[in-house]
Amino acid sequence: MAMDAHEIERLIREALPDATVEIRDLAGDGDHYAAVVVSESFRGKTRVMQHKIVYDALKGRMGGELHALALQTSAPQT
Repeated sequence: MAMDAHEIERLIREALPDATVEIRDLAGDGDHYAAVVVSESFRGKTRVMQHKIVYDALKGRMGGELHALALQTSAPQT
């Protein structure tokens, strides 16, 4: 079962309320997405830690409902 882009965005915003989130469906199949997530909570964290925060926000849906998510994460520019 495919996952809707709005659901991905909702889950990320639920975990990171301050985040700016942009989701793109890469293949038009609801299984392959790219996400750009900018959040102050990423400041001082490694890229791996930032991605883990986003994957945790998806509550186990990666690899199931959501096949692939290309992530680009960062803290806001100051």
